[in-house]
Amino acid sequence: MKYYIIAGEASGDLHGSNLMKSIFIEDTEADIRFWGGDLMQKAGGTLVKHYRDLAFMGFLEVILNLKTILNNISFCKSDIEAFQPDVIIFIDYPGFNMRIATWAKQQKIPTHYYISPQIWAWKENRIHAIKRDVDYMYVILPFEKDFYEKKHHFPVCFVGHPLIDAIHNREKVDKEAFKLEHKLSQKPIIALLPGSRKQEITKMLSGMLSIVKDFPDYQFVIAGAPSQDFSFYEPYLKKENVHFISNKTYDLLSVAVAALVTSGTATLETALFKVPEVVCYKGSWVSYQIAKRIITLKYISLVNLIMDQEVVTELIQGAFNSKNIKRELSKILKGNEREKMMENYIVLEQKLGGIGASEKTAQLIVSSIKK
Repeated sequence: MKYYIIAGEASGDLHGSNLMKSIFIEDTEADIRFWGGDLMQKAGGTLVKHYRDLAFMGFLEVILNLKTILNNISFCKSDIEAFQPDVIIFIDYPGFNMRIATWAKQQKIPTHYYISPQIWAWKENRIHAIKRDVDYMYVILPFEKDFYEKKHHFPVCFVGHPLIDAIHNREKVDKEAFKLEHKLSQKPIIALLPGSRKQEITKMLSGMLSIVKDFPDYQFVIAGAPSQDFSFYEPYLKKENVHFISNKTYDLLSVAVAALVTSGTATLETALFKVPEVVCYKGSWVSYQIAKRIITLKYISLVNLIMDQEVVTELIQGAFNSKNIKRELSKILKGNEREKMMENYIVLEQKLGGIGASEKTAQLIVSSIKK
C-alpha cells in the first residue's frame, strides 16, 4: 500500500522515522513518500522535501516567505495527485498540514493525523476544520483525549508519547567516556537547555549563566542547537566552569544531575530522562502580553500540564531572575524537593502510556486501510 507522510520540523522527523519503521513491519510492501528529514530518509521511502526548506517561524517571516509557502502547498498537492496514495499521514505542523488535509478530504483520500496540533493551548477554533477534514486523530498527551472527546465530541486514539520510544530505544551513554570526549571535569553536570532559536537563546542563556559562580562544585554544560553555529555561542563561553556541547542533548541529559530548561518539548524530555529541572521562560514584553491573552493555561511546561499540578517550578518573565534561579536550582540538587520530583516523574511516565506509540499508531493506520 502507498503512504504519503508530511512532517515539517525536526521533532516530526524523529517521530516520523519511528512511525515509518513500524509501518514497514506492519506492511512489508509499504511504499512511502514523505516530507521530512534525515532520520526519515534513513528509515526508507522517498524524500520529497526536507523540513529545513519549510521552517518559517513567526508572523513576519511567514509574510516575507508567503510566495514560497504557497508554492510548497501547490507542489505538495500535485505530488500527492501523481503518487495516488492510499492514505495521507500528517505529523503536527498544522499551518501547512491542515491546508493539505482540507484539499485531501475533497479528493476523498483518507486522512490520518499523528501528534495533534496543540489547539488546547491556542487556536481552538481549528477544531471545526479537524472534525471536517481529519478521518483519524492519534493523540500523544492523555488530557488531549478528554479535550477532543468530552469537550468537542470528536473521537480520537490515545497512543502514548513517542518520546518514550525515542529515549527507550537509544544507546546508553558511558558517563566517564562522555566527560573525557568533551573535556569535562569530574564535577557533577548541570545541563543548560536555552532553546533552539537565536532570539530565544539570547534571552535565556544570560539569565541561566548568571548563577554559575554560586555553584562552584558543579560544572555547567550548554546544550547547543544543531541549527546554530558554534560562533553564536562563543561569547557565552568566557565564564569559568561553563562548557558547550552541540547536538548531543539526549547524551547530555543522560549524564546530568539537574537542568535549567527553556519551556517547550525539552521540559518533557528532561523529565523522561529523570533529571530534576527548573523551567524558564522570558520573551519580549509585547510577545508576553499577547501570549498571556491568547493562551489560557495554568502552566507553560508539558510536565505540569500532564500532571495537572506544579511538579517543576516555572520561572516566567519577571520571575526569571538570578535570585529565583539560584533558590530553585539549590532545592533540586539535594534533599526532599529532588526526591519528590523524581517520584512524580515516574507517575508522569505512567500517565504517558509507556512504550509503543509508533507501533500502536502504525497498526491502527494499516488496519484502517485493510478494512
